[in-house]
Amino acid sequence: MMMGPGRCAAALAMCWLTLAGTSAPPPPPSDTLEDAVLAEINFVRTHPRDYADDLRRYRDLFDGRVVHLPGDPVGEMTNEGTDAVDEAIDFLDRQAPLPALEPGALLARAARGFADEQGASGYTGHRSADGEMPGDRVKRLGGGIFVGETISYGYDDPVAVVRQLIIDDGLPGRGHRALIFSPGSLYAGVGCGVHPRNRFLCVIDYSASPDGGPNLPKFVAARR
Repeated sequence: MMMGPGRCAAALAMCWLTLAGTSAPPPPPSDTLEDAVLAEINFVRTHPRDYADDLRRYRDLFDGRVVHLPGDPVGEMTNEGTDAVDEAIDFLDRQAPLPALEPGALLARAARGFADEQGASGYTGHRSADGEMPGDRVKRLGGGIFVGETISYGYDDPVAVVRQLIIDDGLPGRGHRALIFSPGSLYAGVGCGVHPRNRFLCVIDYSASPDGGPNLPKFVAARR
């Protein structure tokens, strides 16, 4: 796993390798996996070119379509190999920095609830067993429907979680990456857990507001 200086969450034992060479200031310490995932997303949003350098180092670990992370002698098979990594690097080199996402408590409640549901059912995807989509789940908790969602499966390491979403290996539309870099995303909530088929999952819900409501201009909101 590959992290820039200061991006290791102190409370996470899986953080064991620090790489030099990035000039970005570290985010605040994180106490939970959810906090660490949001901090990693915010590093990517605020320092996309530094993150591109991280991916260049990650790219060096490939042998064909298999990536060999430190301590993993078997390696992990990917769909596209370095092609997807190269495409992500090119995107990040051209991407302007965006503001960090603020935590949204209601978004986090919805994300954790859905992570718990899929942890119990073993299902994947964005639709709940009762047919609800991300906006429906936030609305049920008292918020609005203006919500986007990304889900990472397989990792309990914040660096690997976000890297999976940024590279979007095997998904030509790169929709997860697009949502992370949407300028309309201003808040996010994260919920992670154990998954019976994919080991782990992390659900991230995004919105322009902390509760999934529309981000109205102030003069419009004042008249409502």
